[in-house]
Amino acid sequence: MGTANIIFFVFKFVHYIICIGLIAVVLLQAGKSGGMAGIFGGGGTDQIFNAPSGVAFIKKLTVVMACIFLFTSLMLTRISTNMSMMSIVNQLANVPISAPVEHGK
Repeated sequence: MGTANIIFFVFKFVHYIICIGLIAVVLLQAGKSGGMAGIFGGGGTDQIFNAPSGVAFIKKLTVVMACIFLFTSLMLTRISTNMSMMSIVNQLANVPISAPVEHGK
């Protein structure tokens, strides 16, 4: 297993963890109707996630996780291109096509 493969799988693992975390963080955000944040006690949950600067901690966390998600997406694309991974369409283009066989003549 080469270095590129190890780096690829590390980025893939981090990417999957960030995906799951990003889904959870987005679901925890309170929308206009309260969202899933209301599960933890109703209207007072926004005070739990507030940062001292007045901007909600959970919103900052969402932005950071989205940036990490974008970075890992770009790096996975770049690494897979360098590893010359072929898409399914490119693999099908290399399949030899034979002429149709005529039966019954």
